[in-house]
Amino acid sequence: MSSGRRAGYRFPPQLFSPSPDTISDALLTQSNHRRASVASSHLGCNSFSHDILSRVSADQTPNPVVAIVGPTASGKSTLGIEVALRLNGEIINCDSVQVYRGIEIATAKVPFEERKGIPHHLIDFVSPEINYTAGDWAREAQAKIEEIERRGKVPLLVGGTGFYLRALRRPFFPSPQTDESLRQRLNKMREKRGAEYLHRLLRRLDPLSAQELYPRDWPRVHRAIEVRLQTGRPISTLKEKRVEPHESTRRLHILALNPPRDELYRRINERTEAHFAAGLVDEVKHLLTRGIPPDSNALGAHGYRRVVEHLLGKRDLTSAVEQTKLDVRHYAKRQLTWFRHEPGVRWFEGFGEEKRLLQPVLEILDPQVRDK
Repeated sequence: MSSGRRAGYRFPPQLFSPSPDTISDALLTQSNHRRASVASSHLGCNSFSHDILSRVSADQTPNPVVAIVGPTASGKSTLGIEVALRLNGEIINCDSVQVYRGIEIATAKVPFEERKGIPHHLIDFVSPEINYTAGDWAREAQAKIEEIERRGKVPLLVGGTGFYLRALRRPFFPSPQTDESLRQRLNKMREKRGAEYLHRLLRRLDPLSAQELYPRDWPRVHRAIEVRLQTGRPISTLKEKRVEPHESTRRLHILALNPPRDELYRRINERTEAHFAAGLVDEVKHLLTRGIPPDSNALGAHGYRRVVEHLLGKRDLTSAVEQTKLDVRHYAKRQLTWFRHEPGVRWFEGFGEEKRLLQPVLEILDPQVRDK
């Protein structure tokens, strides 16, 4: 169905018929029905592989899986590359903005020439039109961990998106990927008729979930409707099927950087000014011209949101620069708070590029490396 036809789509009268199956037929296209049946079949099984532990003998220390986390601008990437060089490792990106293609200047992606030959995964591979989720990342990170370990390498998760890491350690209940076409239709319904209308729809589809959700909590109402339509099952029944964490999480070492706050904020301010000087406004203008929605996850990220507001005439350029600095400083503070509440995190005082940090990090990860 073309975007033009979607814009004029009229939901049929049977949308509010007593049968939830009829509602599903009214909202889902034929291709979506096929997707729903595939999703339903996948939801009934646990596809996580546990063959890695079986290859580790009883007298052998399991190989580590490493996460290097911390606030933005703290040098995580630099430390990650140095650790990967010494542990024969490969890096899996754990940053929710670096996954997107075409989102470059304000993401601090490490240029190829500075990666020192270390493979980087889950970076620059998602179209910015797609609202990529933590659940999506966790599924793909599990697969990459297994792939890297099959090659005899050590996986390193490097980035500051704590919600991604939590999704890996404490998996969400299994649910289908977001159907962007269906989401757009529901958004149009909400914009035209209000959040209460969607909540009444949810009461028809999934009464139990409707009882648990306030009508104004429309993001969760949206998701409950999507899951019901895509899988044919209420989201409440899927929550009972929450899977066990991937076995690699039992070998996960989380190392967090805690640099001096004043110096961190100074670096954030300088880096923000450098991003604008490097053409950030033109990059965002090009993305909007390509049709990337201004409210997409990609353009809603810190570093991009205020530029979008500037281009939409909501603030001048000076305001966009200064507000971005403040946004990113606040984000760094939230990152530190998040990781302080995560269990099992080891903290290192300083920036990732400080050479004095490398040896204690290696000693934690592999005692055999300490004298190398």
